[in-house]
Amino acid sequence: MQFLCKAMRNGSAALILAAFVGAGSMAGAGTSTKPAPKAPPKPAGGAAHQSYSPKGATHGPTTGGATTHGPTTGGATTHGPTTGGATTHGPTTGGATTHGPTTGGGGKVGATPLNNRSNIGGRTGSPGGGHSAFGGSGPKGSNEHATRGGSAVRTRPNGRVSDVHDARRGMDVHHGLNGNRRVSVQRHDGSRMVSERGRRGYVERGYHYRGHDFGRRSYYYHGHEYNRYYRGYGYRGLSLSVYAPDFYFGPGFYGWAYNPWAVPISFAWGWGGSPWLGFYGGFFAPYPVYPSAAFWLTDYIISQDLQAAYAAHQEAGEVDGDQAAAGGPPELTPDVKQMVADEVKSELALENSEAAQNAKQQDVDPGSSGIARMLADGRPHTFVAGGALDLVDTNGQECAISDGDVLQLQTPPAADATAADLVVMASKGGNECQKSSTVTVQLTDLQEMQNHMRETIDQGLQDLQAKQGKGGLPPAPPSAQAKPTETEYAQIAPPADQQDAVDLQQQGQQADQAEKDVTAEAAQDSGAAGGAAAIAPAATPAAPASVELGQSFDQVKAAMGAPTSVANLGPKVIYNYNGMKVIFKDGKVTDVQ
Repeated sequence: MQFLCKAMRNGSAALILAAFVGAGSMAGAGTSTKPAPKAPPKPAGGAAHQSYSPKGATHGPTTGGATTHGPTTGGATTHGPTTGGATTHGPTTGGATTHGPTTGGGGKVGATPLNNRSNIGGRTGSPGGGHSAFGGSGPKGSNEHATRGGSAVRTRPNGRVSDVHDARRGMDVHHGLNGNRRVSVQRHDGSRMVSERGRRGYVERGYHYRGHDFGRRSYYYHGHEYNRYYRGYGYRGLSLSVYAPDFYFGPGFYGWAYNPWAVPISFAWGWGGSPWLGFYGGFFAPYPVYPSAAFWLTDYIISQDLQAAYAAHQEAGEVDGDQAAAGGPPELTPDVKQMVADEVKSELALENSEAAQNAKQQDVDPGSSGIARMLADGRPHTFVAGGALDLVDTNGQECAISDGDVLQLQTPPAADATAADLVVMASKGGNECQKSSTVTVQLTDLQEMQNHMRETIDQGLQDLQAKQGKGGLPPAPPSAQAKPTETEYAQIAPPADQQDAVDLQQQGQQADQAEKDVTAEAAQDSGAAGGAAAIAPAATPAAPASVELGQSFDQVKAAMGAPTSVANLGPKVIYNYNGMKVIFKDGKVTDVQ
Protein backbone atom coordinates (compact mmCIF):
# COMPACT_ATOMS: atom_id res chain seq x y z
CA MET A 1 0.00 0.00 0.00
CA GLN A 2 1.33 3.39 -0.92
CA PHE A 3 1.75 6.07 1.68
CA LEU A 4 -0.99 8.70 1.49
CA CYS A 5 1.34 11.60 2.00
CA LYS A 6 4.84 12.54 3.11
CA ALA A 7 6.07 12.79 6.68
CA MET A 8 5.15 16.08 8.33
CA ARG A 9 6.97 18.59 10.49
CA ASN A 10 10.44 17.17 11.03
CA GLY A 11 9.08 13.62 11.34
CA SER A 12 11.90 11.24 12.05
CA ALA A 13 12.60 7.95 10.34
CA ALA A 14 12.80 6.39 13.77
CA LEU A 15 9.20 7.36 14.53
CA ILE A 16 7.95 5.84 11.30
CA LEU A 17 10.09 2.75 11.84
CA ALA A 18 8.66 2.27 15.33
CA ALA A 19 5.12 2.34 13.96
CA PHE A 20 6.18 0.01 11.15
CA VAL A 21 7.60 -2.55 13.57
CA GLY A 22 4.46 -2.42 15.72
CA ALA A 23 2.19 -2.96 12.75
CA GLY A 24 4.48 -5.50 11.16
CA SER A 25 3.90 -8.04 13.89
CA MET A 26 0.47 -8.77 12.47
CA ALA A 27 2.05 -10.79 9.69
CA GLY A 28 1.65 -13.87 11.80
CA ALA A 29 -2.08 -13.24 12.11
CA GLY A 30 -2.60 -13.55 8.37
CA THR A 31 -0.92 -15.78 5.82
CA SER A 32 2.79 -16.39 6.12
CA THR A 33 3.34 -15.56 2.47
CA LYS A 34 2.12 -11.95 2.78
CA PRO A 35 4.70 -9.24 3.48
CA ALA A 36 4.53 -7.34 6.75
CA PRO A 37 2.01 -4.49 6.42
CA LYS A 38 3.11 -0.92 6.38
CA ALA A 39 2.29 1.46 9.19
CA PRO A 40 0.06 4.43 8.47
CA PRO A 41 2.08 7.25 6.93
CA LYS A 42 2.52 10.55 8.69
CA PRO A 43 0.32 13.33 7.30
CA ALA A 44 1.65 16.20 5.28
CA GLY A 45 3.00 19.23 7.10
CA GLY A 46 0.59 21.82 8.42
CA ALA A 47 0.15 25.53 8.01
CA ALA A 48 1.50 28.11 10.38
CA HIS A 49 -0.51 28.52 13.55
CA GLN A 50 -0.66 30.45 16.77
CA SER A 51 -2.09 30.03 20.23
CA TYR A 52 -5.84 30.36 20.44
CA SER A 53 -8.95 29.60 22.44
CA PRO A 54 -11.17 26.74 21.30
CA LYS A 55 -14.87 26.85 20.60
CA GLY A 56 -17.47 24.79 18.92
CA ALA A 57 -20.25 22.31 19.39
CA THR A 58 -21.06 18.83 18.29
CA HIS A 59 -24.25 16.90 17.85
CA GLY A 60 -25.83 13.56 17.49
CA PRO A 61 -26.50 11.07 20.29
CA THR A 62 -26.00 7.46 19.32
CA THR A 63 -29.04 5.22 19.45
CA GLY A 64 -29.36 1.57 18.58
CA GLY A 65 -27.30 -0.32 16.06
CA ALA A 66 -23.77 -1.40 16.84
CA THR A 67 -22.24 -1.20 20.28
CA THR A 68 -20.87 2.28 20.87
CA HIS A 69 -18.77 4.13 23.35
CA GLY A 70 -20.48 7.48 23.73
CA PRO A 71 -22.77 9.56 21.58
CA THR A 72 -21.84 10.59 18.11
CA THR A 73 -20.44 14.07 17.83
CA GLY A 74 -20.96 16.55 15.15
CA GLY A 75 -20.27 19.90 13.67
CA ALA A 76 -23.33 22.03 13.99
CA THR A 77 -23.38 25.81 13.97
CA THR A 78 -22.20 27.49 17.15
CA HIS A 79 -23.72 30.74 18.30
CA GLY A 80 -21.51 31.82 21.19
CA PRO A 81 -20.40 35.46 21.28
CA THR A 82 -16.67 35.96 21.61
CA THR A 83 -14.12 38.64 22.15
CA GLY A 84 -12.21 39.81 19.15
CA GLY A 85 -14.83 38.79 16.63
CA ALA A 86 -18.48 38.90 15.72
CA THR A 87 -21.00 36.33 16.83
CA THR A 88 -21.89 33.99 13.97
CA HIS A 89 -25.28 32.36 13.62
CA GLY A 90 -25.21 30.01 10.68
CA PRO A 91 -25.40 31.45 7.19
CA THR A 92 -23.03 34.32 6.53
CA THR A 93 -23.42 35.11 2.86
CA GLY A 94 -26.14 36.79 0.87
CA GLY A 95 -27.84 40.14 0.95
CA ALA A 96 -29.34 40.79 4.36
CA THR A 97 -30.64 44.20 5.36
CA THR A 98 -29.73 45.61 8.77
CA HIS A 99 -32.24 47.70 10.70
CA GLY A 100 -31.27 49.85 13.65
CA PRO A 101 -27.94 50.57 15.26
CA THR A 102 -25.29 47.90 15.56
CA THR A 103 -23.05 47.80 18.59
CA GLY A 104 -19.36 47.32 19.14
CA GLY A 105 -16.47 47.75 16.75
CA GLY A 106 -17.07 46.19 13.37
CA GLY A 107 -20.56 45.06 14.29
CA LYS A 108 -19.35 42.84 17.12
CA VAL A 109 -21.90 41.94 19.74
CA GLY A 110 -21.58 40.26 23.10
CA ALA A 111 -17.95 40.00 24.18
CA THR A 112 -17.06 36.80 25.97
CA PRO A 113 -16.07 37.30 29.60
CA LEU A 114 -12.67 35.84 30.38
CA ASN A 115 -12.02 33.76 33.45
CA ASN A 116 -8.64 33.44 35.11
CA ARG A 117 -7.71 30.38 33.09
CA SER A 118 -8.63 30.86 29.45
CA ASN A 119 -11.27 32.19 27.12
CA ILE A 120 -12.05 28.77 25.73
CA GLY A 121 -15.58 28.22 24.56
CA GLY A 122 -16.15 31.39 22.58
CA ARG A 123 -16.57 31.61 18.85
CA THR A 124 -15.25 34.15 16.44
CA GLY A 125 -17.21 34.58 13.25
CA SER A 126 -16.41 36.36 10.05
CA PRO A 127 -16.43 40.16 10.19
CA GLY A 128 -19.29 40.31 7.75
CA GLY A 129 -18.33 43.64 6.32
CA GLY A 130 -18.71 45.33 9.70
CA HIS A 131 -22.47 45.76 9.45
CA SER A 132 -23.99 42.62 10.89
CA ALA A 133 -24.52 41.85 14.55
CA PHE A 134 -24.34 38.16 13.63
CA GLY A 135 -20.91 38.16 11.98
CA GLY A 136 -22.11 38.32 8.37
CA SER A 137 -25.10 38.73 6.11
CA GLY A 138 -27.89 36.20 6.12
CA PRO A 139 -29.54 34.62 3.08
CA LYS A 140 -30.97 36.77 0.35
CA GLY A 141 -34.02 38.66 1.58
CA SER A 142 -33.27 38.27 5.30
CA ASN A 143 -33.41 41.23 7.65
CA GLU A 144 -31.60 42.20 10.81
CA HIS A 145 -33.04 44.30 13.63
CA ALA A 146 -30.60 45.63 16.24
CA THR A 147 -31.54 47.22 19.55
CA ARG A 148 -30.01 50.11 21.48
CA GLY A 149 -29.04 47.67 24.22
CA GLY A 150 -26.81 45.59 21.94
CA SER A 151 -29.22 42.74 21.26
CA ALA A 152 -30.36 41.77 17.78
CA VAL A 153 -32.86 39.69 15.81
CA ARG A 154 -32.44 38.22 12.35
CA THR A 155 -35.47 37.21 10.32
CA ARG A 156 -35.79 35.06 7.23
CA PRO A 157 -37.38 36.37 4.02
CA ASN A 158 -40.77 35.13 5.26
CA GLY A 159 -40.44 37.31 8.36
CA ARG A 160 -39.86 34.39 10.74
CA VAL A 161 -37.11 34.71 13.32
CA SER A 162 -33.96 32.72 12.58
CA ASP A 163 -31.56 34.16 15.18
CA VAL A 164 -31.74 36.09 18.43
CA HIS A 165 -28.84 37.57 20.36
CA ASP A 166 -29.65 38.65 23.93
CA ALA A 167 -26.75 40.85 25.07
CA ARG A 168 -28.02 41.07 28.65
CA ARG A 169 -28.21 37.31 29.15
CA GLY A 170 -25.19 36.47 26.99
CA MET A 171 -27.49 34.16 25.05
CA ASP A 172 -27.80 33.27 21.38
CA VAL A 173 -30.69 31.32 19.86
CA HIS A 174 -30.86 29.82 16.39
CA HIS A 175 -34.00 28.34 14.79
CA GLY A 176 -33.01 25.79 12.17
CA LEU A 177 -34.79 25.23 8.90
CA ASN A 178 -35.74 21.77 10.13
CA GLY A 179 -37.58 23.23 13.14
CA ASN A 180 -34.92 22.60 15.78
CA ARG A 181 -33.71 25.26 18.20
CA ARG A 182 -30.17 25.70 19.45
CA VAL A 183 -29.36 27.83 22.49
CA SER A 184 -25.87 28.95 23.54
CA VAL A 185 -25.06 30.91 26.69
CA GLN A 186 -21.72 32.41 27.67
CA ARG A 187 -21.78 32.27 31.47
CA HIS A 188 -20.18 34.66 33.94
CA ASP A 189 -17.60 32.10 35.05
CA GLY A 190 -16.27 31.85 31.47
CA SER A 191 -17.90 28.50 30.73
CA ARG A 192 -20.29 28.01 27.84
CA MET A 193 -23.55 26.08 27.87
CA VAL A 194 -25.18 24.76 24.69
CA SER A 195 -28.45 22.90 24.32
CA GLU A 196 -30.52 21.81 21.34
CA ARG A 197 -34.04 20.50 21.17
CA GLY A 198 -34.05 16.72 20.81
CA ARG A 199 -30.27 16.44 21.08
CA ARG A 200 -27.58 16.33 23.72
CA GLY A 201 -26.36 19.43 25.50
CA TYR A 202 -22.97 20.29 26.92
CA VAL A 203 -21.06 22.66 29.17
CA GLU A 204 -17.52 23.59 28.20
CA ARG A 205 -14.84 24.82 30.59
CA GLY A 206 -11.37 25.99 29.72
CA TYR A 207 -8.09 25.13 31.37
CA HIS A 208 -4.34 25.25 30.66
CA TYR A 209 -1.91 22.42 30.06
CA ARG A 210 1.77 23.05 29.32
CA GLY A 211 0.99 26.65 28.48
CA HIS A 212 -1.73 25.79 25.95
CA ASP A 213 -5.48 26.36 26.06
CA PHE A 214 -7.63 23.25 26.36
CA GLY A 215 -11.34 22.76 26.88
CA ARG A 216 -13.38 19.99 28.41
CA ARG A 217 -16.96 19.59 27.22
CA SER A 218 -19.25 17.64 29.50
CA TYR A 219 -22.12 16.23 27.45
CA TYR A 220 -25.49 15.22 28.87
CA TYR A 221 -28.12 13.13 27.11
CA HIS A 222 -30.96 11.19 28.74
CA GLY A 223 -29.16 10.98 32.06
CA HIS A 224 -25.83 9.93 30.57
CA GLU A 225 -22.69 12.06 30.91
CA TYR A 226 -19.41 11.84 29.01
CA ASN A 227 -16.53 14.17 28.14
CA ARG A 228 -14.57 15.31 25.08
CA TYR A 229 -11.40 17.44 24.92
CA TYR A 230 -10.21 20.15 22.53
CA ARG A 231 -7.11 22.27 22.07
CA GLY A 232 -7.23 25.82 20.82
CA TYR A 233 -5.35 27.45 18.00
CA GLY A 234 -5.54 30.74 16.15
CA TYR A 235 -6.06 30.62 12.41
CA ARG A 236 -6.85 33.51 10.05
CA GLY A 237 -7.93 35.63 12.98
CA LEU A 238 -10.37 32.99 14.18
CA SER A 239 -10.40 31.07 17.43
CA LEU A 240 -10.72 27.41 16.47
CA SER A 241 -10.66 24.25 18.54
CA VAL A 242 -9.31 20.94 17.35
CA TYR A 243 -10.26 17.58 18.78
CA ALA A 244 -7.72 16.30 21.30
CA PRO A 245 -8.19 12.55 21.90
CA ASP A 246 -8.44 11.53 25.53
CA PHE A 247 -6.65 8.28 24.61
CA TYR A 248 -4.42 6.85 21.88
CA PHE A 249 -4.07 3.28 20.65
CA GLY A 250 -0.74 1.58 20.08
CA PRO A 251 1.02 1.72 16.68
CA GLY A 252 0.26 -1.95 16.05
CA PHE A 253 -3.47 -1.29 16.23
CA TYR A 254 -3.32 1.74 13.94
CA GLY A 255 -1.35 -0.35 11.46
CA TRP A 256 -3.95 -3.12 11.56
CA ALA A 257 -6.76 -0.59 11.08
CA TYR A 258 -4.98 1.27 8.26
CA ASN A 259 -3.83 -1.63 6.09
CA PRO A 260 -6.02 -4.01 4.04
CA TRP A 261 -7.20 -7.13 5.81
CA ALA A 262 -6.03 -10.52 4.54
CA VAL A 263 -9.39 -11.11 2.85
CA PRO A 264 -12.54 -8.97 2.62
CA ILE A 265 -15.05 -9.82 5.33
CA SER A 266 -18.79 -9.49 5.80
CA PHE A 267 -20.17 -8.13 9.04
CA ALA A 268 -23.60 -8.39 10.66
CA TRP A 269 -24.39 -4.97 12.09
CA GLY A 270 -27.66 -6.04 13.64
CA TRP A 271 -29.64 -3.22 12.05
CA GLY A 272 -32.36 -5.40 10.51
CA GLY A 273 -35.77 -3.88 11.15
CA SER A 274 -34.32 -0.72 12.75
CA PRO A 275 -36.66 2.25 12.16
CA TRP A 276 -33.81 4.62 11.34
CA LEU A 277 -32.56 2.35 8.55
CA GLY A 278 -36.01 2.19 6.99
CA PHE A 279 -36.42 5.94 7.35
CA TYR A 280 -33.15 6.60 5.52
CA GLY A 281 -33.30 3.58 3.24
CA GLY A 282 -33.13 5.78 0.16
CA PHE A 283 -29.97 7.46 1.40
CA PHE A 284 -27.72 4.79 2.87
CA ALA A 285 -26.89 1.13 2.40
CA PRO A 286 -23.98 -0.64 4.12
CA TYR A 287 -21.17 -2.26 2.16
CA PRO A 288 -21.71 -5.96 1.41
CA VAL A 289 -18.06 -6.71 2.35
CA TYR A 290 -15.22 -4.81 4.01
CA PRO A 291 -11.66 -5.05 2.63
CA SER A 292 -10.24 -2.94 5.48
CA ALA A 293 -11.19 -1.08 8.63
CA ALA A 294 -11.47 2.21 6.71
CA PHE A 295 -14.58 0.93 4.89
CA TRP A 296 -16.00 -0.55 8.10
CA LEU A 297 -15.44 2.80 9.85
CA THR A 298 -17.12 4.63 6.97
CA ASP A 299 -20.34 2.69 7.53
CA TYR A 300 -19.90 3.13 11.27
CA ILE A 301 -19.69 6.93 10.96
CA ILE A 302 -22.68 7.24 8.60
CA SER A 303 -24.84 4.84 10.63
CA GLN A 304 -24.11 6.63 13.90
CA ASP A 305 -25.04 9.96 12.31
CA LEU A 306 -28.29 8.65 10.84
CA GLN A 307 -29.28 7.09 14.14
CA ALA A 308 -28.65 10.44 15.83
CA ALA A 309 -30.66 12.31 13.20
CA TYR A 310 -33.56 9.88 13.50
CA ALA A 311 -33.58 10.09 17.31
CA ALA A 312 -33.64 13.90 17.18
CA HIS A 313 -36.37 13.84 14.54
CA GLN A 314 -38.57 11.61 16.67
CA GLU A 315 -37.89 13.26 20.02
CA ALA A 316 -38.07 16.88 18.99
CA GLY A 317 -40.72 16.63 16.27
CA GLU A 318 -38.43 18.24 13.73
CA VAL A 319 -39.95 19.13 10.39
CA ASP A 320 -39.92 16.08 8.13
CA GLY A 321 -37.59 17.48 5.51
CA ASP A 322 -34.68 15.08 5.58
CA GLN A 323 -36.20 11.67 4.87
CA ALA A 324 -34.65 10.07 1.83
CA ALA A 325 -37.19 8.41 -0.44
CA ALA A 326 -36.48 4.78 -1.29
CA GLY A 327 -37.03 3.16 -4.65
CA GLY A 328 -33.66 3.58 -6.38
CA PRO A 329 -29.95 3.42 -5.65
CA PRO A 330 -29.01 5.14 -2.35
CA GLU A 331 -28.09 8.81 -2.60
CA LEU A 332 -24.89 7.99 -0.75
CA THR A 333 -23.27 6.38 -3.78
CA PRO A 334 -20.21 4.06 -3.74
CA ASP A 335 -18.11 6.88 -5.19
CA VAL A 336 -19.07 9.23 -2.35
CA LYS A 337 -18.51 6.54 0.27
CA GLN A 338 -15.06 5.94 -1.24
CA MET A 339 -14.30 9.63 -0.66
CA VAL A 340 -15.27 9.22 2.99
CA ALA A 341 -13.18 6.04 3.32
CA ASP A 342 -10.15 7.81 1.84
CA GLU A 343 -10.57 10.62 4.38
CA VAL A 344 -10.86 8.05 7.16
CA LYS A 345 -7.51 6.57 6.12
CA SER A 346 -5.95 10.03 6.18
CA GLU A 347 -7.27 10.61 9.69
CA LEU A 348 -5.92 7.22 10.82
CA ALA A 349 -2.48 8.20 9.55
CA LEU A 350 -2.76 11.53 11.34
CA GLU A 351 -3.72 9.95 14.65
CA ASN A 352 -0.97 7.35 14.38
CA SER A 353 1.55 10.19 14.08
CA GLU A 354 0.00 12.04 17.03
CA ALA A 355 0.08 8.88 19.14
CA ALA A 356 3.83 8.55 18.53
CA GLN A 357 4.37 12.18 19.55
CA ASN A 358 2.23 11.76 22.63
CA ALA A 359 4.21 8.66 23.66
CA LYS A 360 7.38 10.81 23.58
CA GLN A 361 5.74 13.56 25.68
CA GLN A 362 5.85 15.90 22.66
CA ASP A 363 3.24 18.54 21.96
CA VAL A 364 0.89 17.76 19.07
CA ASP A 365 0.59 20.60 16.57
CA PRO A 366 -3.11 21.64 16.55
CA GLY A 367 -2.74 23.38 13.19
CA SER A 368 -1.53 20.19 11.53
CA SER A 369 -4.22 18.17 13.34
CA GLY A 370 -6.98 20.53 12.22
CA ILE A 371 -8.24 22.17 9.06
CA ALA A 372 -5.18 24.43 8.68
CA ARG A 373 -3.33 21.45 7.22
CA MET A 374 -6.32 20.43 5.10
CA LEU A 375 -6.62 23.87 3.55
CA ALA A 376 -2.91 24.03 2.76
CA ASP A 377 -2.10 20.61 1.31
CA GLY A 378 -3.70 21.26 -2.08
CA ARG A 379 -5.86 18.10 -2.01
CA PRO A 380 -9.67 17.73 -1.95
CA HIS A 381 -11.08 16.80 1.45
CA THR A 382 -14.37 15.20 2.40
CA PHE A 383 -16.46 16.15 5.43
CA VAL A 384 -19.44 14.40 7.01
CA ALA A 385 -22.01 16.55 8.78
CA GLY A 386 -22.45 15.56 12.41
CA GLY A 387 -25.50 17.68 13.13
CA ALA A 388 -27.99 20.15 11.71
CA LEU A 389 -26.50 23.22 10.05
CA ASP A 390 -28.11 25.98 7.98
CA LEU A 391 -26.01 27.21 5.06
CA VAL A 392 -26.34 29.56 2.08
CA ASP A 393 -25.73 28.47 -1.50
CA THR A 394 -24.22 30.46 -4.35
CA ASN A 395 -27.65 31.88 -5.22
CA GLY A 396 -28.02 33.36 -1.75
CA GLN A 397 -30.69 30.81 -0.80
CA GLU A 398 -30.69 29.18 2.61
CA CYS A 399 -30.65 25.39 2.83
CA ALA A 400 -29.90 22.80 5.50
CA ILE A 401 -27.59 19.87 5.95
CA SER A 402 -27.95 17.25 8.65
CA ASP A 403 -26.19 14.29 10.22
CA GLY A 404 -24.64 12.02 7.60
CA ASP A 405 -24.70 14.45 4.67
CA VAL A 406 -21.40 14.58 2.79
CA LEU A 407 -19.62 17.69 1.50
CA GLN A 408 -16.30 18.07 -0.29
CA LEU A 409 -13.77 20.88 -0.21
CA GLN A 410 -12.46 20.92 -3.76
CA THR A 411 -10.66 24.28 -3.85
CA PRO A 412 -9.07 25.98 -0.83
CA PRO A 413 -10.45 29.43 0.04
CA ALA A 414 -8.41 32.61 -0.33
CA ALA A 415 -5.60 33.08 2.18
CA ASP A 416 -7.56 35.63 4.22
CA ALA A 417 -11.00 33.96 3.97
CA THR A 418 -12.84 32.83 7.10
CA ALA A 419 -15.29 30.65 5.16
CA ALA A 420 -14.93 28.06 2.41
CA ASP A 421 -17.08 26.88 -0.49
CA LEU A 422 -17.89 23.17 -0.44
CA VAL A 423 -19.82 21.00 -2.88
CA VAL A 424 -22.70 18.89 -1.53
CA MET A 425 -21.97 15.30 -2.53
CA ALA A 426 -24.94 13.65 -0.79
CA SER A 427 -28.03 14.98 1.00
CA LYS A 428 -31.44 13.67 1.94
CA GLY A 429 -33.77 15.95 -0.02
CA GLY A 430 -36.60 18.10 1.33
CA ASN A 431 -35.30 21.43 2.62
CA GLU A 432 -31.73 20.14 2.52
CA CYS A 433 -29.12 21.56 0.18
CA GLN A 434 -29.33 19.98 -3.23
CA LYS A 435 -26.73 17.51 -4.38
CA SER A 436 -23.96 19.17 -6.45
CA SER A 437 -24.83 22.62 -5.10
CA THR A 438 -22.06 24.82 -3.71
CA VAL A 439 -22.53 26.16 -0.19
CA THR A 440 -20.51 28.44 2.06
CA VAL A 441 -19.31 26.96 5.36
CA GLN A 442 -17.62 28.97 8.09
CA LEU A 443 -14.19 27.63 8.98
CA THR A 444 -15.34 27.28 12.58
CA ASP A 445 -18.05 24.88 11.42
CA LEU A 446 -15.66 23.12 9.06
CA GLN A 447 -13.31 22.46 11.97
CA GLU A 448 -16.20 21.00 13.93
CA MET A 449 -17.00 18.65 11.05
CA GLN A 450 -13.43 17.36 11.09
CA ASN A 451 -13.62 17.06 14.89
CA HIS A 452 -16.79 15.04 14.47
CA MET A 453 -15.16 12.60 12.06
CA ARG A 454 -12.15 12.06 14.30
CA GLU A 455 -14.26 11.60 17.42
CA THR A 456 -16.49 9.07 15.70
CA ILE A 457 -13.50 7.24 14.23
CA ASP A 458 -12.11 6.87 17.75
CA GLN A 459 -15.47 5.50 18.92
CA GLY A 460 -15.45 3.07 16.03
CA LEU A 461 -11.84 2.02 16.69
CA GLN A 462 -12.70 1.30 20.29
CA ASP A 463 -15.67 -0.74 19.16
CA LEU A 464 -13.55 -2.47 16.52
CA GLN A 465 -10.90 -3.46 19.05
CA ALA A 466 -13.54 -4.89 21.36
CA LYS A 467 -15.17 -6.90 18.54
CA GLN A 468 -12.08 -8.02 16.60
CA GLY A 469 -12.23 -11.73 15.92
CA LYS A 470 -16.02 -11.76 16.35
CA GLY A 471 -19.00 -11.41 14.02
CA GLY A 472 -16.86 -11.90 10.93
CA LEU A 473 -14.17 -9.34 11.86
CA PRO A 474 -10.61 -10.60 11.49
CA PRO A 475 -8.59 -11.03 14.67
CA ALA A 476 -6.06 -8.30 15.38
CA PRO A 477 -2.41 -9.32 15.82
CA PRO A 478 -0.87 -9.45 19.31
CA SER A 479 0.79 -6.08 18.73
CA ALA A 480 -2.66 -4.52 18.34
CA GLN A 481 -4.10 -5.86 21.59
CA ALA A 482 -2.66 -3.23 23.95
CA LYS A 483 -5.19 -1.09 25.77
CA PRO A 484 -5.48 2.59 24.78
CA THR A 485 -3.30 5.03 26.72
CA GLU A 486 -5.06 8.00 28.34
CA THR A 487 -3.62 11.41 27.58
CA GLU A 488 -2.30 13.57 30.40
CA TYR A 489 -4.29 16.66 29.47
CA ALA A 490 -7.50 14.64 29.84
CA GLN A 491 -6.48 13.42 33.28
CA ILE A 492 -5.91 16.93 34.69
CA ALA A 493 -9.06 18.55 33.25
CA PRO A 494 -11.32 20.34 35.76
CA PRO A 495 -14.27 18.25 36.91
CA ALA A 496 -17.79 18.84 35.73
CA ASP A 497 -20.28 20.64 37.97
CA GLN A 498 -23.28 18.57 39.06
CA GLN A 499 -25.47 21.65 38.59
CA ASP A 500 -24.74 21.72 34.85
CA ALA A 501 -27.28 19.03 33.98
CA VAL A 502 -29.99 20.96 35.84
CA ASP A 503 -29.02 24.24 34.19
CA LEU A 504 -29.21 22.66 30.74
CA GLN A 505 -32.75 21.48 31.42
CA GLN A 506 -33.78 25.00 32.44
CA GLN A 507 -32.11 26.70 29.49
CA GLY A 508 -35.11 26.24 27.23
CA GLN A 509 -37.41 28.30 29.45
CA GLN A 510 -34.82 31.05 29.71
CA ALA A 511 -34.49 31.08 25.92
CA ASP A 512 -38.27 31.44 25.55
CA GLN A 513 -38.20 34.57 27.68
CA ALA A 514 -35.10 35.94 25.95
CA GLU A 515 -36.74 35.64 22.55
CA LYS A 516 -39.86 37.46 23.74
CA ASP A 517 -37.86 40.26 25.32
CA VAL A 518 -35.45 40.83 22.43
CA THR A 519 -38.01 40.60 19.61
CA ALA A 520 -40.25 43.08 21.43
CA GLU A 521 -37.33 45.44 22.02
CA ALA A 522 -36.16 45.14 18.40
CA ALA A 523 -39.62 45.82 17.06
CA GLN A 524 -39.95 48.88 19.29
CA ASP A 525 -36.53 50.28 18.39
CA SER A 526 -37.00 49.61 14.69
CA GLY A 527 -40.34 51.38 14.76
CA ALA A 528 -38.83 54.36 16.51
CA ALA A 529 -36.09 54.48 13.88
CA GLY A 530 -38.55 54.89 11.05
CA GLY A 531 -40.53 51.68 10.83
CA ALA A 532 -39.47 48.18 9.91
CA ALA A 533 -41.10 45.02 8.77
CA ALA A 534 -42.98 43.17 11.48
CA ILE A 535 -41.03 40.46 13.25
CA ALA A 536 -42.93 37.20 13.18
CA PRO A 537 -42.26 34.55 15.80
CA ALA A 538 -40.10 31.60 14.89
CA ALA A 539 -41.99 28.87 13.13
CA THR A 540 -43.24 26.14 15.43
CA PRO A 541 -42.20 22.68 14.21
CA ALA A 542 -45.06 20.55 13.03
CA ALA A 543 -45.99 17.65 15.27
CA PRO A 544 -44.65 14.39 13.84
CA ALA A 545 -47.18 12.22 12.05
CA SER A 546 -48.22 9.21 14.09
CA VAL A 547 -49.37 5.76 13.05
CA GLU A 548 -50.70 3.35 15.64
CA LEU A 549 -51.67 -0.30 15.66
CA GLY A 550 -55.32 -0.89 14.92
CA GLN A 551 -55.87 2.28 12.90
CA SER A 552 -58.03 2.14 9.78
CA PHE A 553 -57.15 3.17 6.23
CA ASP A 554 -58.84 6.54 6.69
CA GLN A 555 -57.11 7.23 10.01
CA VAL A 556 -53.69 6.56 8.49
CA LYS A 557 -54.45 8.77 5.49
CA ALA A 558 -55.61 11.55 7.81
CA ALA A 559 -52.30 11.38 9.70
CA MET A 560 -49.89 10.64 6.86
CA GLY A 561 -51.62 11.80 3.72
CA ALA A 562 -52.09 9.70 0.60
CA PRO A 563 -49.51 6.89 0.23
CA THR A 564 -46.98 7.05 -2.60
CA SER A 565 -48.06 3.55 -3.65
CA VAL A 566 -50.35 0.75 -2.48
CA ALA A 567 -49.79 -3.01 -2.59
CA ASN A 568 -53.17 -4.78 -2.45
CA LEU A 569 -52.60 -8.42 -1.46
CA GLY A 570 -56.13 -9.43 -0.56
CA PRO A 571 -56.57 -9.26 3.24
CA LYS A 572 -53.07 -7.75 3.46
CA VAL A 573 -52.58 -4.19 2.19
CA ILE A 574 -49.34 -2.19 2.27
CA TYR A 575 -49.22 1.62 2.14
CA ASN A 576 -45.78 2.96 1.13
CA TYR A 577 -44.64 6.34 2.49
CA ASN A 578 -41.14 7.34 1.25
CA GLY A 579 -39.25 4.43 2.74
CA MET A 580 -41.83 3.50 5.41
CA LYS A 581 -44.36 0.69 4.99
CA VAL A 582 -47.68 0.65 6.85
CA ILE A 583 -49.09 -2.88 6.80
CA PHE A 584 -52.82 -3.55 7.19
CA LYS A 585 -54.57 -6.84 7.76
CA ASP A 586 -58.34 -6.96 7.45
CA GLY A 587 -58.41 -3.17 7.27
CA LYS A 588 -56.39 -2.50 10.47
CA VAL A 589 -52.73 -1.55 11.00
CA THR A 590 -50.75 -4.57 12.17
CA ASP A 591 -47.16 -3.43 11.56
CA VAL A 592 -45.00 -0.50 10.43
CA GLN A 593 -41.63 -1.08 8.76
